[in-house]
Amino acid sequence: MPQDPKILKLLSRQYPTIAAASTEIVNLQSILNLPAATEHYISDIHGEYEQFNHVLRNGSGAIRRKIDEGFGNTLTQKDKRELAALIYYPEERLSLVVEEEENLDDWYRIMLHRLVQVTKRAASKYTRSKVRKALPADFAYVIEELITEKEEIEDKERYYNEIIHTIIRIGRAGEFIIALSVLIRRLVVDQLHIVGDIYDRGPGPHIIMDTLMDYHSVDIQWGNHDISWIGAAAGSAVCIATVLRISARYGNLDILEEGYGINLVPLAKFALEVYGDDPCELFSIRCGEGYDTRDMALDMKMHKAVTILQLKLEGQLIRRCPCFGMENRLVLDKIDREKGTVTLEGKTYPLRDLNFPTIDPADPYDLSAEEYVVIGKLKQAFLHSEKLQKHVRFLLSKGGLYKVHNGNLLYHGCVPMEADGSFKRVDLFGKEYSGRALYDALEAYVRKGYYATEDREERRRGQDIMWYIWAGPGSPVFGKDRMATFESYFIEDPAAATEEKNCYYRLYEQEEVLDRILSEFGLTEEGAHIINGHVPVQVKKGDTPLKCGGKLLVIDGGFSRAYQSKTGIAGYTLIVNSHGMYLMAHEPFESKEASVLKGSDIVSDSIPVEQYARRHFVADTDIGAQLKESIADLEALLEAYRDGELKEKGE
Repeated sequence: MPQDPKILKLLSRQYPTIAAASTEIVNLQSILNLPAATEHYISDIHGEYEQFNHVLRNGSGAIRRKIDEGFGNTLTQKDKRELAALIYYPEERLSLVVEEEENLDDWYRIMLHRLVQVTKRAASKYTRSKVRKALPADFAYVIEELITEKEEIEDKERYYNEIIHTIIRIGRAGEFIIALSVLIRRLVVDQLHIVGDIYDRGPGPHIIMDTLMDYHSVDIQWGNHDISWIGAAAGSAVCIATVLRISARYGNLDILEEGYGINLVPLAKFALEVYGDDPCELFSIRCGEGYDTRDMALDMKMHKAVTILQLKLEGQLIRRCPCFGMENRLVLDKIDREKGTVTLEGKTYPLRDLNFPTIDPADPYDLSAEEYVVIGKLKQAFLHSEKLQKHVRFLLSKGGLYKVHNGNLLYHGCVPMEADGSFKRVDLFGKEYSGRALYDALEAYVRKGYYATEDREERRRGQDIMWYIWAGPGSPVFGKDRMATFESYFIEDPAAATEEKNCYYRLYEQEEVLDRILSEFGLTEEGAHIINGHVPVQVKKGDTPLKCGGKLLVIDGGFSRAYQSKTGIAGYTLIVNSHGMYLMAHEPFESKEASVLKGSDIVSDSIPVEQYARRHFVADTDIGAQLKESIADLEALLEAYRDGELKEKGE
């Protein structure tokens, strides 16, 4: 209880009487006994907005479970599929039904009754106040009446049915169905956690970001791909080149041009001037179905141009920051043009491409005059992209490198470790960090790299750190000894491009190692878990997302289409509700059109991680701990009123 009279006086302004304080204590104490709300964990979306959008709308199967619980065997599987598809895509389903249904009023009446039942079940975990805040303004009163009344009570049955009848009669049934569907999706999942890597590979990260900005409650743990985009938005030249290279490689330059309004004409002109006669065969495009193949020749030239630019800028940064210990990534000065080879770490390899017109052998990391102009224009375009800046500020406000939440530790990659299980010490500008302190220091530098304005040196260091987080050997969200970009393009021998994972990935089946990590982040209680993204689970090879008996959960199963041939599935997500924790293994998503037309859904297998011995309530959560503190403060206020230490204020 607060002992400081100043705190009690401040509290008394909000609760000026014994009655007001008592009412709030009763309210908060009651909330503690509500079931814990459902939380949804998603990782490694990688721009696959259509599949992400569907998983978000179906709550990784949570909505279908609500339908099954509410209707049991009273509805056929076909009816359940139709109801679920309506909740996922109400506007699109309504357009079809209006064209096809012979008795539209009957269909409206049936669906409205069913939607009201699902809404009631979804709202049952929350206080009326919280539900009221979630109601759509146009139908708030009507929905509240429908979901709080019991239609089986004879006195209200006619009243209840007349509401539905009138909504249909006055031509508002379609709008009401949409409002109920959105409300159900809002209530079924209370909190969304994104465990890293929204960006790169897929065609729609900007659409995903727009969706997340409209979502009711979300937090984000940054992945290395997200960090590179934050760095690009901050004006880091090397991060800009990295973002451009990956966008070019996956045929997604239109994300930058159309999605973010970034002018790539200077880069295109430069690429044509320098590589006009070069087929750039090593720089093929890994394109998806929507890619316009007429752009391929130009995109390949842009791909090569920006790759060389990236390698130069990386070399400059590595030489500028010797504390990073990345001298082995200085590769351009190891090229022997006469022999057509490169010597890396004592081994000589033939090069697959020898056309380097912009590389000066005397100083291979210096940009040509034309490259300086191009990167300068690109930097201004990134800095002045209003939409990109808005998205990155959202990432910074809602995100971080890790999160401790309800007894679980969330992070994208790994906690860098040595072979003996100790935390790896990482030098950041002359000071060493490890474990949680490393995360905190890196995150602080990210924010300085974006926000610092007066201290230019701190801003530059922050931006250099962003690139280090992308590809550095001590980065917790990269988790490898090197990023073998040069080798993967220019050397035939695949062994040259081998990237060794951090020792963490060999040690995370050892319980004492995971306990050490959890303790480092303040989690010492029984039942704590690590929720981890970043590394695709190779289901085809017998890999499992459950590590160390379920103490660590890997929820990147290959959301990105680029990984699905390797993983064999289309991703893992995690659902945590009042009954337990459940991994959801998803089959590839057919399409939104198939869901709308046929009611098809993502087929998902539920894997129980932990089923609680007793149901969890709000009292068992972090919010519950905060409410208990508030109750203790209010009880101290009551005591002060009753002891005469404070006087009640009149109404």
